[in-house]
Parts: sequence; C-alpha cells; structure tokens
Amino acid sequence: MSEANTIARPYAIAAFEVAQKQADLAGWSVVMQALTDALANAEVRAVVTSPRIKTSQVEDLMLALAGKLNKEQGNFVRVLAEAGRLEVVAEIAQMYEALRAEAEKSAQITVSSAFALNDAQQAKITAALKTRLGCDIQLSCKIDQALLGGIVIRMGDKVIDGSASTRLSELATALA
Repeated sequence: MSEANTIARPYAIAAFEVAQKQADLAGWSVVMQALTDALANAEVRAVVTSPRIKTSQVEDLMLALAGKLNKEQGNFVRVLAEAGRLEVVAEIAQMYEALRAEAEKSAQITVSSAFALNDAQQAKITAALKTRLGCDIQLSCKIDQALLGGIVIRMGDKVIDGSASTRLSELATALA
C-alpha cells in the first residue's frame, strides 16, 4: 500500500499541476474516475497487467475506456501505460482528489452512525466541521449499527470516534 502511494504521488501531483494550469480540476477528476472504474474491471486489469499485450494496445484500450480526453489527458494515460503504472490509478485518483479538495478549500467527510441522521443533525455536524476546519464540507452519511450509538467522523486519514462501541471498549480496557 505505501509502495503504491509512493509510486502514485508524482503522477497525482503532475496531473494536478496540469489541471490547475488548464483551470479544469473537475474535468481531470472525471478522467481519474473513468480510469479507476475501468481498472476495477477484472478483465481490463488482466489485459493491462498481461506481459503478452503490447503497450500500444494497452494505451489504445485505456484511451477508449477513458472517454473524450484533451491532449494532456491523453498524454497522461499514455505515460501511465508506458511506465507500467496503470495498476496504481486508484491511488493516483485518490491523491489527486485530496489535492483538489485542498485547492478548492473543501473536504469530503463521511459520518457513520448507528441510526439515520435527520437533516437538522447533518446541518449541525456540517456547521461545526466547517467552523473547525475552515473549509466547505461535503457530508456523506452511512449507517453502521455496530456502533451502537454516537457517530464516527472520517476525513481522509483523520478520524473522530464518538461511538458508544469505542467508549465501551475503552471502559473495558480501563477496568481490566
């Protein structure tokens, strides 16, 4: 995992810099998602990683699957194919999105709770996080009944765990 991140980082930064110069951060996000989706398919992944398939054929396949691309986006796909880095496209896309969120002063937050949160609760969480983080918040909610109660907030690698299951676990550890 960390090796894949190390490999992916320069490609994500390069793509981000080109996207910034083109003022097309959203367009590059679409390309990254298309590549990630294509490589999630086991058959496509098998073709891409096969030593029997020529690099030019892999390039053609990925360009076709990526959809309509501008010159720089097409070159990016070609560079990834020629360097044999298509296997880390998911990591590249994830890092690119993190760079984009930082540049756009926004954050993708996932809130897990034992029960569905109503609109007022979601608005209160969004307002508190916006104040704390100083950026726009895009909130997505998931239900995880294993939490028993409370919520777990995730933003990238940061976690705020206010779940009842964690509190009970901490109490059990303290009593042991």
